[in-house]
Amino acid sequence: MSSKLQPLGNHFINGYLHPLFGASNDSEMFTQMVWISFFYILSVAASMAMFPAPYGRYSSSKYGFLLPTIFAWITQESPSFIMPLVLLWGTSAICWSSLVNKLLLIGFVTHYINRSIIYPLCVRGSKKTPFIPYISAMLFSIFNGFMQGHYLLNYYQYDNKWLTSPQFVIGYTMLLVGMAINIYSDQLLIHLRKPGETGYKIPVGGLFNYVTAANFLGEIIEWAGFALASCSAPSAIFALFSAVFLIFRAWHHHKYYLSKFEDYPKTRKIIFPFIF
Repeated sequence: MSSKLQPLGNHFINGYLHPLFGASNDSEMFTQMVWISFFYILSVAASMAMFPAPYGRYSSSKYGFLLPTIFAWITQESPSFIMPLVLLWGTSAICWSSLVNKLLLIGFVTHYINRSIIYPLCVRGSKKTPFIPYISAMLFSIFNGFMQGHYLLNYYQYDNKWLTSPQFVIGYTMLLVGMAINIYSDQLLIHLRKPGETGYKIPVGGLFNYVTAANFLGEIIEWAGFALASCSAPSAIFALFSAVFLIFRAWHHHKYYLSKFEDYPKTRKIIFPFIF
């Protein structure tokens, strides 16, 4: 890690980002970022209670000019893992020596490498992405990628005792299980379409036999585990955002399937098996 670049990153955070958030230190900045995230969650919940986020099957040119799917996914999601890598390379990253910090950050980055690179390169026949949801997703990725990365690299260092704590063991297990469910369910959805096909089919297999949005369920479990394993305000507010957004997204998908397919299983729940 370049010793010349480390002070530049720290100087940028202290000299520019702290004032931007009306903070004099990292603690105050994280407090402000968590509150901003909370009010953003409220706005997302209010809008998605009325209409679905306008991308994917709900894509429409009235929300801006349309971008190619692969380009949009890669560029809007990749800041989530690029920001922590920039912080690792360009700041002092004093917390990186902790194994717990390493594992938490690796879990976060691994998810977004899959989400921003592997997943979009596998998707078949998706609709183009409007500019407004694209830029909104990119800004969120930058914001959250920095918040999670900076917390784990420069703010809070976990000691080795935390590695065997119930919170970490249970939480990190949830993270890995949720990630596996998410990736497996995504692959089931992708392979519903044959090469060259477009349109939507009824998902089957895995947890899709019980819920409409098995991939979203996996991601909710994943980030709930991340929040439990780290027990931090930034991870908790991110888990809350993910749950709110994905539950509403699942609800809209469920209504879509019921309206489009007469033979859609009426006993299938929206996102939580046997419950909702």
